[in-house]
This record gives sequence, structure tokens and C-alpha cells, in this order.
Amino acid sequence: MALRKFKPITAGTRWRIGNAYAEVTTDTPEKSLLERKSKTGGRNAQGRRAMRYIGGGHKQHYRIIDFKRDKKNIPGKVASIEYDPNRTAFIALINYVDGEKRYILAPQGLQVGATVIAGDDVAPEVGNALMMKNMPLGTNVHNIEMQPGQGGKLVRSAGTTAQLTNKEDKYAVLKMPSGELRKILINCYATVGVVSNGDHNLEMMGKAGRNRWKGIRPRNRGVAMNPVDHPMGGGEGKASGGHPRSRTGKYAKGLKTRKHGKGSDKLIIQRRNGKKLAQ
Repeated sequence: MALRKFKPITAGTRWRIGNAYAEVTTDTPEKSLLERKSKTGGRNAQGRRAMRYIGGGHKQHYRIIDFKRDKKNIPGKVASIEYDPNRTAFIALINYVDGEKRYILAPQGLQVGATVIAGDDVAPEVGNALMMKNMPLGTNVHNIEMQPGQGGKLVRSAGTTAQLTNKEDKYAVLKMPSGELRKILINCYATVGVVSNGDHNLEMMGKAGRNRWKGIRPRNRGVAMNPVDHPMGGGEGKASGGHPRSRTGKYAKGLKTRKHGKGSDKLIIQRRNGKKLAQ
């Protein structure tokens, strides 16, 4: 994890704080694990714009990531740590002893030449994937399954980790990155370690053009629109727009949007704001 502050040679580099990519060992991806990635420009199947502020950007290939870690009890050696344009974390290329190659999310501290393995009760070491019932309490994990065999769904972005705090019958209790305490089936797989590239949130684009390279178009503020276009638009002079709300009128701050009686409510012990739920 290292950042690079650019010298103000141009207006675009004056405020630029970028990644030094100290952990990345190669800039050439494994060709057999690439897929074509087409752009939508925010358009749906009918060609109508469904999402605004999307379009353009640099061409990218999708990297096929092994979120399931279903290659059980076969050790693999880390061949390289690579940049992935599709996610905030770095990825690691694993060469398994049977000849297969796969990408996994690279945890912090994983080095080229290290050996990783997945299995029900393998050693809880960085990069290894195993059932949470076989992990000691206090273990930091990422890429967590929600159903056994489903593949990792939770805690996959740069610098994130969840902590195994307790085991209750068929559930493991995890403290999520948001602070929420949540139960997950104890037979689910998770990968040991903290996701790499923890300094990602400290980067600064430096100029608007870098967002365009990422495929993000300029976003208009609601207060700068006319009343016909947005609930916060219009007014004489510089009006505040009133209570912040979305284009469709939904309040933006404090409105609860979670469905009442959702099935997973009984699995959430404590919300991220510290409020305990009735069990």
C-alpha cells in the first residue's frame, strides 16, 4: 500500500494523488482468464437510457475471478499480483499444481511465490479459504459466502475486512466493515486476510478527465435544474432546494428504504449505527 503524490507539472497533476502500485508485479494479464466487456452507455435492452452519467471511458477486459474457491485441497503458487480495472482491489494469479490457472482477490501481504489452498479445514493463513466453523475467533476474513457453495458475496472491495467474533450453533457472528453485527451460516467459506489496496480511498483524481477515462460522465446537481426536471430545482436566486431528495421525490437523508419483515432481519444482531434489533 503506497501512494504517490505528483509534482504540479500540469494543472491536472497539481492535486493528483495516485497509487504507486508497489504491490503490483506485472502489467500483462493472463490471456486465458480474460473476457470481452461491452459498454452499455447506461442504455437498457430497448436502447433507452436507464442510468444517467454513464458512457465513454477506456476499453477494458473483464478478469474472471474465482470467488467460489472450489478447488479443494489443491495447493497453488502465487505467480503475480495484478491491477484489475473492474474493481478497487488487486488480484492474484494462482498457478495450481495440476496446471490450472485462476485469479483470486489478493489479500494484503500476499507475496509472489507464496502457497495458498482452499479446503474445509485447511490452516487459517492469509489467502487460504475455509469454512468459518474451522477458524479461530478474531480471524479477519473477506470474500464471504452467504450460502454454502454460492461463492463470496460480501467484503470484496479494497481495504475491507470482517472479523469473526462468535460462533452460535449453525451460525458464525461477523462484525462487518460497516460496524454491523450479522449472523452467517457457519459452513460458508471465507478467505483469511484483509483485501489489498487499502489506500484506494485516499487517491485523488486530480482532474475531471480522469473520471471520463473511467466512464463516468458529469453529474448535474438537482438545485441547478428547473422545477420540471427535479423537485429541488427552480426558485429565485440561489435557492437551497429544501430537504435533499432524489429526482423521483424520495428523501435522501434519513429515510429508511429497507423492506419491513425482510428475511435476513433475524440474522442482523446490531445495525451499523449501534442499534440492537429485537431477536
